[in-house]
Amino acid sequence: MTAQQDRVRIAAAQYPIEKLDTLSEYRAKLARWVADAAEKGAELLVFPEYGAMEYAGAAGEHATTLAGSLTAAADAMLEMEATHASLARAYGVHILASSGPCRLGGSSTVNRAKLFAPSGAVGFQDKLMMTPFERNWGISAGRGLSVFATELGRIGIAICYDSEFPLLVRALCEAGAEIILIPSCTEFASGNRRVRTAALARALENGCVTVQSPTIGMAPWSPAVDCNSGAAGIFVPSERGLSDDGILAEGTLGQPQWVHASVDLGRLRRVREAGEMRNARDWSLQPGATSLSHHVTLHTLTD
Repeated sequence: MTAQQDRVRIAAAQYPIEKLDTLSEYRAKLARWVADAAEKGAELLVFPEYGAMEYAGAAGEHATTLAGSLTAAADAMLEMEATHASLARAYGVHILASSGPCRLGGSSTVNRAKLFAPSGAVGFQDKLMMTPFERNWGISAGRGLSVFATELGRIGIAICYDSEFPLLVRALCEAGAEIILIPSCTEFASGNRRVRTAALARALENGCVTVQSPTIGMAPWSPAVDCNSGAAGIFVPSERGLSDDGILAEGTLGQPQWVHASVDLGRLRRVREAGEMRNARDWSLQPGATSLSHHVTLHTLTD
């Protein structure tokens, strides 16, 4: 595979939050999910925002408060990251792990998603735009945008609410990203629809593929992610010969599953230059439009 690979097989998790008793049980659950997607041919596996909060379940009574659950999830991240890295190597896949709280120093905690390559390389993106509930939690906004050069192509990450701000995703795409991963965590179907609408719009504007992966299900034991509603989706511009409605694949609301699609990046490149409409190319013709790529750092996640 090369950085200009034409076809990429993507799997987006519609991921149920569960309470298990030990981190070993969570490692086993993760291994089952990764094996299932990889065995169906997926090369890029996308897990949701705040899916890592379920790791707090193994902390028992220590995680019954919001602050306690955030601490417990952050404490478990290092161990679980080693599991993600091992699975990425074993199956030869790229994995966007579920995001979760990451302590930076002092009292600062961000919402961080990590991308694991089969080579062993790891990159991360912190969420930039805080929702009202994250402000109430004390989660801090991250700094900076990153694009990751991988064997599958260039990948950017827009965590949930970040996807609803066009200039953030535009900056990623101007820096070469063709695949935008959108892990999400929404309490209500209305929230899931907002992120879905954003994913469709960002795909149209930038001539890219967007991948939404949500948490689902009820977790009354968790003060952070007690209620989760969502459907996974893989989206592209509405274009004859590519997709009439912009939806390559979409899950059934609330049902645990992988949503799979094969994406033709070569076709997307042609759409950007010579499609029915050329939104990505014509972006710069808007009054006030300026280049945003200088805000993005490029990282290489290949051998």
